[in-house]
Amino acid sequence: MEREKEGLKQLGKKTTYENDYNPALLEKFSNKHDNDYFIKFNCPEFTSLCPITGQPDFATIYISYIPDKYCVESKSLKLYLFSFRNHGDFHEDCVNKIMKDLINLLNPRYIEVWGKFMPRGGLSIDPYANYGIKGTKYEEMANYRMLNHDLNPEKIDNR
Repeated sequence: MEREKEGLKQLGKKTTYENDYNPALLEKFSNKHDNDYFIKFNCPEFTSLCPITGQPDFATIYISYIPDKYCVESKSLKLYLFSFRNHGDFHEDCVNKIMKDLINLLNPRYIEVWGKFMPRGGLSIDPYANYGIKGTKYEEMANYRMLNHDLNPEKIDNR
């Protein structure tokens, strides 16, 4: 087990929370599999602040990716997502930052991030961003999923 935790700073330690957005919280570990497979995270308690009013925005964030050499460590991901709590950014910016930070950390074969934000003023915003490695089948997959990501919208039970 110690070998598994090698290089990970957060796992097994007392949790401390950041006061603002901090991508340095993200940690990775080696992927032991060379086949394609999806890893999906659902964060139903994501919170950020409106950059104009300072009011809280609540969302479920869905992160799905096909790892290459690395996987994100889940506790570090939780702490990273929690770091948005006092951060002011538009919904679209939060989703794109999350995706780009994970790309920088992992260089996944494919990744998508979807934010399902609670309505404010009678309007909900659901930004979706994805990426596949250029010049590969994963780029083709990203293009296809971008064009078809909302053809069969799921029922959202938390709003």
